Amino acid sequence: MKTKQAASFSWLLYGLIWAVVGLSLSVVSCKDDKPVGVNEGIPFDPSQPVVVSDFAPSSGGVGQRLVIYGKNFGNDPKNVAVFIGGKQAVVVNALGESLYCLVPKQAFKGDIEVRIGNQDKQVVGKAEKIFDYQRKMVVSTLAGYRNARGDEPWRDGKFKDADENKMASGFWEPSFMKFDPANPKHLWMTFDNNNGLYLVNFEDSTITKKRSDFDRPRSVDFTLDKKYMIIAEDRGGENDRATYRLSRDKNWQDREVLTTYKQCNGASIHPVNGEMYFNSYEKGQFFRFDLNKYFSEGLGVKDYETLFVVHDPQWEYKIFIHPTGNYAYIVVINQGYILRVNYNWEKKRFTQPYLVCGQIRAYGYQDGVGSSARLNNPYQGVFVKNQAYVDAGKNDAYDFYFTDQMNHAIRILTPEASVTTFAGRGSSSLNSNPYGYVNGDLRLEARFDRPSGIAYDEAEGAFYIGDQANRRIRKIALEEMDQASQNQ
Repeated sequence: MKTKQAASFSWLLYGLIWAVVGLSLSVVSCKDDKPVGVNEGIPFDPSQPVVVSDFAPSSGGVGQRLVIYGKNFGNDPKNVAVFIGGKQAVVVNALGESLYCLVPKQAFKGDIEVRIGNQDKQVVGKAEKIFDYQRKMVVSTLAGYRNARGDEPWRDGKFKDADENKMASGFWEPSFMKFDPANPKHLWMTFDNNNGLYLVNFEDSTITKKRSDFDRPRSVDFTLDKKYMIIAEDRGGENDRATYRLSRDKNWQDREVLTTYKQCNGASIHPVNGEMYFNSYEKGQFFRFDLNKYFSEGLGVKDYETLFVVHDPQWEYKIFIHPTGNYAYIVVINQGYILRVNYNWEKKRFTQPYLVCGQIRAYGYQDGVGSSARLNNPYQGVFVKNQAYVDAGKNDAYDFYFTDQMNHAIRILTPEASVTTFAGRGSSSLNSNPYGYVNGDLRLEARFDRPSGIAYDEAEGAFYIGDQANRRIRKIALEEMDQASQNQ
């Protein structure tokens, strides 16, 4: 009971002190227009030691407001330097026996040091206990850059290098990402209006173009046996290739056409039964192709069936099938909404779609449930298992993370059709724009500019984002332990 009372009192005091800080920063003297505090504190005495006796709270992450208690801190925050885990903190105010600062990023070690005075003659005080720094999910940059002229080329290269000419670059078209199920260190990418198949190789930290003979590739997937990569292309004729396969044992350098038709926006493989589903922008057709029969008996390039039509002609959409195979989301890119289509296990095919979130052509930005949510060019999505759902025994344990291009954000769609914003649209103090290039805290700082591709590495717990207009590949993961995230 005493511990609870002490903790309650500590937090009450912590809140009151921050209230005092706010008041002291806002009250202005009528005489000289300089800030005057409710209690300005005792000035720093260089002949006396600086003592750090305590701090609150005892744990937190980057941006956490921290109160440090002690003696001889003085009353001039410009004369105070606070280091947490070797990283310098922003000092908000000093009131003699207390300091108010913001925890810096990557303060992993947690040791607290207070330095008072100028650099020539500083008095240093150190805390005996360690601040429990908690790593946060942040946005950083994996690869790519923009130069001052904005003319960086499409180029193979390293993720990072001191010489820009050795760094991979380009990435300015809408992208699609897929991890190789047989090699989690290989992330494959295609770009609309680009003829290449790109390998993001985490084994040697390079990005290389492996093929240059594609024509508007729109998606990448793999067969259940992992032997073949499936590519969808968006071409103009009824007899143009829509989908084809590449062979792993031929290092992805062969090609065999599976189906032909015009304006295919993407293709997906059912994760349990293995059939392929693809579409056409022409009339919104949703096609089924029996890959199992293709491999066992052989099928022609027109031996597929139309299951239904999604609304109207010129409906651009991609198909993302749930890991259980129970249903799929149809992400309608150019109309601003997402449909769900359930799977009939007996007939081994999807049934009729229905609205999950957003509204047809009601473009905008709004978190909400179902049709109250607003989207603007949703593009690619990935299903991510939510351990809280597993622990609660829910039937569906997956959230759907998707890129919302023109809202410059990464959104989450829950099984209950709730849409929230996961990352992006931060740094509101910069300007009123939701877009830009800023790394850091998912919502407070980070900005994207037309994100399109997204992939998730379950082992690492990391997302990778094709950030189109920023011409970069971004990463969302826990703060790196070895080096600072950098804006380049």
